[in-house]
Formats: sequence, structure tokens, C-alpha cells
Amino acid sequence: MRLPLTFILILLMIAFSCSKEDNYMSIGTITGIDMSLCMCCGGWFIEIDNATYRFKKLPDHCDLNLENETFPVTVKLDWKKEINPCLGDEIIVKRIAKN
Repeated sequence: MRLPLTFILILLMIAFSCSKEDNYMSIGTITGIDMSLCMCCGGWFIEIDNATYRFKKLPDHCDLNLENETFPVTVKLDWKKEINPCLGDEIIVKRIAKN
């Protein structure tokens, strides 16, 4: 009787530990393409917490296709500020999904 009970408890622990919540750092709104013509320009504008940033590319294995989207697009994302920004508003998007 103990073996089946132990087995059931182990299965329940595994099932609950595998439930994955996708918690993201921020919610943002991609407002459009940066069409400015300068050395540091290009990419997309995104508003996060009342500030506007730019990012150049989406992370690998991302299902979001910004070439075919109608802006604005609300997203959830993980990001960090660019270490050596050219204009000061660049970020690196580490993970992103439509919200």
C-alpha cells in the first residue's frame, strides 16, 4: 500500500513542478518602425513604462513577425539597456511575445 501512495505523491510533485508560468519583466507597446536616416537609427520603437526605446532585432526563435504586424502591438518582454548605446535609447530584447 505504501508503494502506490509514494508513487502517486512523486507523480503529483513532478506535475506541479512542471507547470510553467511565463512571467515577463515588462509590458510594452511597439509603436512602429524607426525610419530615420542616420548611422544609429533603424529598428522599432517601443514604449515601456512611459519611456520610448528602440530595438534593432528580435531574439532568435521568436514567433513575432514585425514585418506583417499592424502597429501598435502590445507585447510582454524581457529586456536590458544596450551596454554601448549610440543614441542612448537602445535596448536589447531578450524574450518577447504578444500580450
